[in-house]
Amino acid sequence: MFLAAASAGFAASAGLIIAIGAQNAFVLRQGLRRRHVGTVVAVCLFGDIALILGGVAGIGALVQRWPALLQALRLGGAAFLGAYGLLAARRAWRGSSALAPTGADETSRRRALLTCLAFTFLNPHVYLDTMVLLGSLSTRYAGAGRWAFAAGACAASLVWFTSLGYGARLLLPVFRSPRAWRVLDTVMAAFMLALCLLLLLRPIR
Repeated sequence: MFLAAASAGFAASAGLIIAIGAQNAFVLRQGLRRRHVGTVVAVCLFGDIALILGGVAGIGALVQRWPALLQALRLGGAAFLGAYGLLAARRAWRGSSALAPTGADETSRRRALLTCLAFTFLNPHVYLDTMVLLGSLSTRYAGAGRWAFAAGACAASLVWFTSLGYGARLLLPVFRSPRAWRVLDTVMAAFMLALCLLLLLRPIR
């Protein structure tokens, strides 16, 4: 039972976090730049773990009772994604050579930390996915089984964010070309701005 619950938690969590998202795109970019990867991975991982454990503990039910909070997060998240998308578009337009892995990098650890926190906690869907959805799925198991489900879900986050952050360096040969960085920033800009519009046009229910 323990192994079955843990496997179910791993699969459910992996299905949610592996999908392309703003947070994953940011982790990938930091991994490619090899800047503050440990800090970024740790924020994503421990943020995910806290939300998963909160959902399994039953806090997800409280989130559903606070629609105003989710709406505030929706607007804040849309503003953040819009601003970040415009910055990515400007980087793509300028084709800054500082984006090359071997180039200078002025991004501070504090800035990377704050940006990652924003990507992690300003997205209202993360609360619905981790606290509400995973929390609800965990109720299929009783007693220790629920926490086995949570352990499996947390393990999926550990495997994914570690692989994404530190495995990104395998793509470095491709990104030695400034053109590749411009393409990446163009895709990120389009993706962030599309998410911004989705948050503005589709209220959280």
